[in-house]
Amino acid sequence: KAIEGPEDDGRYVTISGIVKDKSDKHTLSYANVSIAGGTESTVTNADGEFTFKVKEPVGNTMLKVSHLGYANALIRLKEGDSDLSTVWLTPSTLMLNEVVVSGRNPRELIEEAIRKIPTNYSTEADQLTGFYRETSRKRRRYINIAEAVIDLRKTPYTQDANHDRVRILKGRRLLSPKVSDTLAVKLLGGPNASIYLDVVKNPDLLLSPEVLPYYNFHFEEPTAIDKRPQYVVSFTPNSSLPYALYYGKFYIDKERLSFTRAEFFLDMSDRYKATQAILRSKPFGLRFKPEEVAYQVNYTDHNGKTYLSYVRNEIRFKCDWRRRLFSTNYAVVSEMVVTDIEPSTTNIPIREAFGKDQILSDDASLFFDKDFWGNYNIIKPDESLEKAVEKLRKM
Repeated sequence: KAIEGPEDDGRYVTISGIVKDKSDKHTLSYANVSIAGGTESTVTNADGEFTFKVKEPVGNTMLKVSHLGYANALIRLKEGDSDLSTVWLTPSTLMLNEVVVSGRNPRELIEEAIRKIPTNYSTEADQLTGFYRETSRKRRRYINIAEAVIDLRKTPYTQDANHDRVRILKGRRLLSPKVSDTLAVKLLGGPNASIYLDVVKNPDLLLSPEVLPYYNFHFEEPTAIDKRPQYVVSFTPNSSLPYALYYGKFYIDKERLSFTRAEFFLDMSDRYKATQAILRSKPFGLRFKPEEVAYQVNYTDHNGKTYLSYVRNEIRFKCDWRRRLFSTNYAVVSEMVVTDIEPSTTNIPIREAFGKDQILSDDASLFFDKDFWGNYNIIKPDESLEKAVEKLRKM
């Protein structure tokens, strides 16, 4: 059962807008929207749209919008603001020639950034409020939509992730009523992905001293994130192990040498190993064929420390029963955005922690409540998702 969060007596104004590239007018997905100098934030959806709840009075509140490779936009809110219309971002012209990579070894840079984790990341226990959404599609049709506000307790980054815990504060789920739409496989993921995909806190995934020798590292074209120059280091497997490895990119702050972003994919060269990495369980006789597994993990700076800010995971696969001629395409996408950060004063009891084999609440009726989330910040649903909700509600 979902645990209700405490009521907030403050009044909030919902600010909405759409973020676009000023040069080519394209919308910008997953841009970060935050209160300048504060911890409250969200991200734009796949259509570049956002809604953001700001506590009154909003006068003189500064909204910051940022995206990889773009200059930040700062917007001073005025009383009465609600629709910002279009927020234009300009491709960054930040001088990147100061990011000198000649003479540096990319693996040594990675190792130096690892050594600086205790300095760059929080050494205190923190409570992160986040919004989690998970969708499942069968071919192009949505068959499952689940959402939750989560309470994520992070122990200090000087410790491993074994004692980090997630609790559901409020959640809802909408399922297709068709028996043929039942997704019979259980995949690695869920709200706990915000724990095990934190590559800095969970180094066994990519950054442990035992794992690094199995990868080749190369410098790529530098870029900027939030006006700060970044090293970009790509990595690819150089060995064959009993389990699947990854390939992708790390973004490392030039000045602080903190990991600010990781984009990586599960190596599909051995489908059996890839299946073992993501598949928890399936019915006997069902053939599961992974097609692509992609991850994105973002971090943000606040008061001189770096915190987890966004996690996204997309798994595309095919399923078919033996003796059937055709297989069916599925896609499962989950994402979590940290909407607020506070020092943690209490732990999450084990009995309230979200288990790795749990699923979100099945109470579909909650999707009828337009004010269900109250003052919590969420990721605005994109247009296709809103239409899917309407269709599922009418089935």
